[in-house]
Amino acid sequence: MKLSIIVPAYNEAERIGPMLDAYLPYFAARYGDTFEMIVAVNGSRDDTAAVAQARTAHYPQLHVLVEPRPIGKGGAIMFGGAHARGEWIGFVDADGATPPEAFDDLLKNIGDAGLIIASRRLPGAVVQPRQPWQRRAASRVFNFLVRKLFKLSITDTQCGAKLMSAEAWQAIVPKIGLTKWAFDVDMLFKTRRAGYPIREIPTTWRDIGGSKLRIGRVSFQMLLAIVRLRLLYSPFSWIVTLYDRLLGRVIILEPSPR
Repeated sequence: MKLSIIVPAYNEAERIGPMLDAYLPYFAARYGDTFEMIVAVNGSRDDTAAVAQARTAHYPQLHVLVEPRPIGKGGAIMFGGAHARGEWIGFVDADGATPPEAFDDLLKNIGDAGLIIASRRLPGAVVQPRQPWQRRAASRVFNFLVRKLFKLSITDTQCGAKLMSAEAWQAIVPKIGLTKWAFDVDMLFKTRRAGYPIREIPTTWRDIGGSKLRIGRVSFQMLLAIVRLRLLYSPFSWIVTLYDRLLGRVIILEPSPR
């Protein structure tokens, strides 16, 4: 198996169908039976699983896994990754913001890196339409804090398309903590600490409507999450127990995936 693509999905019945209809024929035509797509549905209260399952009749490369509990994006990625068999394992958002050609670019450009990520900030990236200024501002502030707190020279930690070698994935991802909004940062930080090269390339990204996230609330949760993560990697890690008692409900600590 050459490639495994994991799609974390939570209440995505309206958006995951078009996304799969773009990805499945594209990768089936190019990779045949050497790729698999794993939709990891978690805690959904809509027809996400049924929408995805309906496409398995035409694409045996598609596998739909269902976790009844809401384990979040990071938990769903780990849940799906436990079943991945590819030489290269990656994940992409269920909304279809990253077109299949852009995800394929990750595979074509990973080279000897352990991790390659798509960036909406590098020169050459195409983002259409332009995101609202609130989202752009929140993204830039978050990225600034990540750079300062974790010394990661990454322009776009939160873009939802990333790919790793199976070796790096197995060494890093199963050990990631499940703080909801810091999953990507934790993955990048652990990858760098383990000595795997990280590559970043400009991507094509479309702002897809239908997101139910509230920018103000999410921005606050993301700030708390990265502060908690930084404490875990500091001499003050003992503070995290108190931090979780006081703010655990705010940052939404997730249960571990099965």
